[in-house]
Amino acid sequence: MAGSTGGTASSSPSPAPPAPKILLAKPGLVTTGPVVGKFGRGGAEDETVPHRSRLPAIGSLNLLSDSWEFHIDRFLPFLTENTDFTVIGIIGPPGVGKSTIMNELYGFDGGSTGMLPPFTIQSEDNRAMARHCSVGIEPRISAERLILLDTQPVFSPSVLAEMMRPDGSSTISVLSGENLSAELAHELMAIQLGVLLASICHVLLVVSDGVHDDNMWHLLLTVDLLKHGIPDPSSHLLSSTVGSEKENKDKLFEGEEYMATPVFVHTKLQDQNVTPHNLMQLRKALAQYFSSSSFIRERCGSMAKENFFSSTASNTQGDDFHAMPLKLFLIPSKNKDDLPRAQHESYNSALWKLRDEVLSMNCPSFARTVSERDWLKNSAKIWELVKSSSVIAEYSRTLQNSGMFRR
Repeated sequence: MAGSTGGTASSSPSPAPPAPKILLAKPGLVTTGPVVGKFGRGGAEDETVPHRSRLPAIGSLNLLSDSWEFHIDRFLPFLTENTDFTVIGIIGPPGVGKSTIMNELYGFDGGSTGMLPPFTIQSEDNRAMARHCSVGIEPRISAERLILLDTQPVFSPSVLAEMMRPDGSSTISVLSGENLSAELAHELMAIQLGVLLASICHVLLVVSDGVHDDNMWHLLLTVDLLKHGIPDPSSHLLSSTVGSEKENKDKLFEGEEYMATPVFVHTKLQDQNVTPHNLMQLRKALAQYFSSSSFIRERCGSMAKENFFSSTASNTQGDDFHAMPLKLFLIPSKNKDDLPRAQHESYNSALWKLRDEVLSMNCPSFARTVSERDWLKNSAKIWELVKSSSVIAEYSRTLQNSGMFRR
């Protein structure tokens, strides 16, 4: 079982190391403090004060806070020197079920009474008010040494509303030293989050809403375009000064740049969308969309080719089926009102199959062996590289000059 190698061995006999900590639900938050601010979070801060430099709230374990800063101190005690671990991240728009999927990967039994889920799922009140419930990057770690990274939604109106000043500028410093409009900063945040996850995860779940939404596909292509000079958490380049980006690029380009293995998940599908014809068309579109990207290469080599897709598609015939190198899963909508019994079982079954497939993947590892604790420390350094990336900064200037965003 992963995690059994936790701790470093010494030359002299020593007592058996304590069992590694696991993280199920977020700790109890301190209830005293600032009153709840707009959108149900934050506090009653003065909007004229640059409050975005504050630390995460007491009790928060977020790696990435709502101020877009990386914090490791509160999560580090849950990690060990174990080198046998898997990092799974997720990215997607609001309300597509990211936290539900991550709870399933953790192995949380929603039927157990009195147990909090590892990741908070969106409440009916939040959904009605169009608010997001995940902030930054929320980590959890399981007994099997799965490091799960749930993330705040991309393309989220509520995130945009929270970061916008009255004059339209952004309260969050997305690029070092640049003052951007909230709309442009919001666009870049999705890209930066994708680049970070593609750099520090083994598996990246890319979740879309329905069968026709290709916004996440486009985002991942942009991530592939801009993720240059960003190493993986095991790179020896991170032991040197973070600022030497050109030297890092030259060394990285000598070999193949690391990229997390993507798994594309489309949720909230209606029955009429889950047909053999639609599945085949979606697979073809996915392959064509990423035909020239870094994601099209042999991955997860020990997996059978036929397992690269959800078993709901396994009965479809096609000459290109076995040649498809990208994983695709379709999750039907969970409709309790319409045929609740059949829909509920179909929905749960799809989640179980997604979990089984993801946990059985044998994906490329980082270039070198790295411990859990070193992974976290180096991930913080990678985040600084992402925020100071000249490639992303140039892309930002191109978007600004295009006239699509206010100045």
